[in-house]
Amino acid sequence: MYDADVIVIGAGSAGLGAAQAAARSSKKVVLINEGEPGGDCTFWGCVPSKALISQAATGASFDEALAHVQTAVGTIADAETFAVLERHGIGTVDGRASFVDSNAVEVGDRTFTAEKFIIATGSRAFVPPVPGLDEVDFLTNKEVFSLKARPESMAVLGGGPIGVELAQAMARLGVAVTLYEMAGRVLLREEPEASEVVANALRADGVRLALGTAVTAVSRAVGGGITVSTAESSATFDHLLVATGRRPNSEGLGLEVVDVDTSSRGHITTDDKLQTSVDHIYAAGDVTGKLPFTHAADEMGRLAAGHALRLPQRWKFKEHWIPWATFCAPEVARVGVTEAEAAARGGRVAFLPMSEFDRAITDGATEGFVKLIAGPKPLTRRAFGGEIIGATIVAPRAGEMINEISLAMRTRMFTGRLGQATHAYPTWGFAIPQTVAQFFYEQNGRTARPAVK
Repeated sequence: MYDADVIVIGAGSAGLGAAQAAARSSKKVVLINEGEPGGDCTFWGCVPSKALISQAATGASFDEALAHVQTAVGTIADAETFAVLERHGIGTVDGRASFVDSNAVEVGDRTFTAEKFIIATGSRAFVPPVPGLDEVDFLTNKEVFSLKARPESMAVLGGGPIGVELAQAMARLGVAVTLYEMAGRVLLREEPEASEVVANALRADGVRLALGTAVTAVSRAVGGGITVSTAESSATFDHLLVATGRRPNSEGLGLEVVDVDTSSRGHITTDDKLQTSVDHIYAAGDVTGKLPFTHAADEMGRLAAGHALRLPQRWKFKEHWIPWATFCAPEVARVGVTEAEAAARGGRVAFLPMSEFDRAITDGATEGFVKLIAGPKPLTRRAFGGEIIGATIVAPRAGEMINEISLAMRTRMFTGRLGQATHAYPTWGFAIPQTVAQFFYEQNGRTARPAVK
């Protein structure tokens, strides 16, 4: 007799999604987590960063912004405590779990058994092997929100979403920021046009960009601070924020005891049903190396529970229809393929600059664009515009606008349907049908063109 139908290890977005899905289906679920539930998103990720960004945009002081961050984190964390989860029928255990055999995990001196397991232990900041970095007190997203006073200067190592968002927010709060990025542009996973718009926005907010620049060494500065060195120069800052990606929390779980396969980077390998190499063990969220976003982790958790327990919700996890957004100003949102990826699939591109869009003009926010990519459907090919296979939006409300495109992709909607739906004017969403129109006729001098690399 098992202690539970399913044991979920980890209480971030993926673990909470899995446990809640199981509990809603009247399954006996035990959720094991070291420390309070919520994970990286609640305490050190999405919630504090967006709270900081919103305050920086309003002109709040550094102290006011950090106080708001702590209030926001506390309010949201209170809604997902162990006590709250217990009231929803989820058994909880505070501690670190490790497999001792294929149907049992050990937490301290206690052992818990289950028929199925879902591993959702998340990720943590990746610290690159920069000489001297281990000898200084650098910040990651876990420490930066605990700063007690506004620093005069800060170096940010990494030009991905975390680095870009926090660099801009800190600059708006009065910190002199220099961002170092080895690649030739920020937001390397996004369209080059998006990177250019964001780079210009960062510079306008006072961020110094050192692109195509590798940090060769880090050291303690005489008199305090941290010196960051490159092949060309050195500079000293009050703080150094390391934002160079994430690494999975897969160590110490006893995966080798039960023969769960991992990649060379430590991610737990799964199929599109979130099943690992062991039939009754599933994994979800950042630990899998799939899309590292809270909403993606939540969906993975719910689907892992669905497949493990044979619940009604058990479709395959498909990365290409999951949208994401970087919450800089302007926001950058994307779903599906880029133009370069679409070129080999016969994709066509419709492009609307914000400088030609009424709402952007009225708001004085004309930096950015909407790029929609359509491809042929399997049977009807290009009839009715085919179907949307990708999109990038750079605009003040891009994170909201992308959801409509995600719905169109998930339902495999004809591209023309997006144009037929009447949108309120002059909302930001009105840009969607204006862009779609280019697939069918000339719209304000613009028509869709073939995708190119």
